[in-house]
Amino acid sequence: MIYSDVSGSIEELIESHGKPGKDIYLDSENSGFVFPESLEAMIGAYKAAGRGHPSITHRVGWETYEALYKANSTIAEALNCRPEEIIYTHSGTEANNIAILGLAKSVRGQTKILISSIEHLSVIFPAEQLQEQGFKVVKIPVDREGFVDLEFLADHLDRETLLVSVAAVNHEIGVIQDIKAIGEVVKDKDQNIKFHVDACDALGRIPFDLGKLNVDLASFSSHKVYGPKGAGALYVKENVSLKPIVYGQLSTQKLWPGLENVPSIVGFARAVELTHRNFETYVSDMTRLRRKLIKGILETVEHTLLNGPKGPRRSPDNINLSFLYCEGEALTVELSLKGVYVSSGSACTSRVLEPSHVLLAIGRRYEEAHGSILMKVTPFHSDSDIEYVLESIPEAVARIRSLNPIKPERGREVV
Repeated sequence: MIYSDVSGSIEELIESHGKPGKDIYLDSENSGFVFPESLEAMIGAYKAAGRGHPSITHRVGWETYEALYKANSTIAEALNCRPEEIIYTHSGTEANNIAILGLAKSVRGQTKILISSIEHLSVIFPAEQLQEQGFKVVKIPVDREGFVDLEFLADHLDRETLLVSVAAVNHEIGVIQDIKAIGEVVKDKDQNIKFHVDACDALGRIPFDLGKLNVDLASFSSHKVYGPKGAGALYVKENVSLKPIVYGQLSTQKLWPGLENVPSIVGFARAVELTHRNFETYVSDMTRLRRKLIKGILETVEHTLLNGPKGPRRSPDNINLSFLYCEGEALTVELSLKGVYVSSGSACTSRVLEPSHVLLAIGRRYEEAHGSILMKVTPFHSDSDIEYVLESIPEAVARIRSLNPIKPERGREVV
């Protein structure tokens, strides 16, 4: 956001919006809830070890290092990897950048990178940046539900290939890729090709066991598992070589210089612990609420499209719908006035008037992509929350459509 985009003060903008009677937050793609236990752990870390530097050899430094060590062990246990294979960052975006750019700096001779056409922009942009250095980037096409074309992948792997990067769960349409099968395709072709997985939207939503996958690099984000912002992680498999992309005084992290955000990492670890321990309950509850929301909207709002797959091949938290004859950005504002908070189009490009690259990649037309909204349910939501959303969306859509000079055709079927 550019502050000059907002006329007047932020306070005036909020005041003009007013305070709705309800407050249903479904925008966890961008940022969201934090477990109270995670916040408590973070505050405790600030009080006990937040002042210390984990690489300094005195008591406070040792206490800080101990807090970091315990957090590291907790996350490694949940991921089924070794603690020394985890590198901490400040976000999933940083983790993706280190994986791609750091690998490219460490290897000579292999200059081909394959990524899916629906990757997060923090994968697409660093990969495309490498084209300026002579790298070739190939985007793997997906079908109408978002699943990658495994035949295309296999056909384009060769001795020049350095890296394949595919998200385990897509951040926009919730498609769950078969990471095990993709890893087998990659490694059957050449064990030297590295396989990176953006797992930011996978952790806490699908089983993700690094000990059972042919994955060399994997990225994670604290806020995606209801931990604090300001923490992320990159799994780097033993014997995989990366070079830093940022330079400065090192602390305990060999690939990311500077002082670690230890309190946020402690909060991150507590969130991972909670999602790991309560995995089946959380996934079951989110799946039920997701089904209820999708079913209710599709039954009550005509000319509506579900983006992404149905059923168990969809992330339990994800709802992405396109409302024809309705502008998504206008719909987010209308819903906000009712106390329902969602995002429109691509969450990372919501202030740019271009349609989501993910929706275009699965075959949606521009107008269909522009009419999309993304919602994510969480363990914090209840049935009454979803019922209020199901009351609000038909009203909001009807109002926005009433302002559109192009009216829906009666009886027209959409797919």
